[in-house]
Amino acid sequence: MSEQPETIAQLSFEAALKRLEEIVRTLEGGEASLDASIELYEEGERLKQQCEARLQAAQARIEKIQFGRDGRPAGIAPFDGG
Repeated sequence: MSEQPETIAQLSFEAALKRLEEIVRTLEGGEASLDASIELYEEGERLKQQCEARLQAAQARIEKIQFGRDGRPAGIAPFDGG
């Protein structure tokens, strides 16, 4: 039922998010036993961490264009999420 951590690490962001959504639906629907719910919750936590790590990695790669006083592009700088 639950994914192994190394398998989760190999999932794309989209696949991990889709699986996380499936887990949430299952838990919200009350379709799983207590033991299965605990396993699903733990898998969901690992998936959440994987998604957050992928988002942080993507954010670190994003660059923003800096404009000079004349309004023309003057270079790039690291993305500042704040």
